[in-house]
Amino acid sequence: MSATLATPHIEAPTPALAPRERETLRHIAAGRTYHQTARHMGLSTHTVNAYLRRIRAKLNITSTAELTRMALALGL
Repeated sequence: MSATLATPHIEAPTPALAPRERETLRHIAAGRTYHQTARHMGLSTHTVNAYLRRIRAKLNITSTAELTRMALALGL
């Protein structure tokens, strides 16, 4: 496997994420569940899901693994 395939690559500048979206992404990338993230941020699980839907739409990402890779690429 080449280093090119193993390293996340961002082709274009990513859309700005709101501070709470960035915080949510950081928690999910750290391996926390939606429930743990909600409890830590003082939110409902429904709100965490809403943030993640917005993040996925802004970044054109479909899986949690891709979210984690993007969080690492963004330095979160």
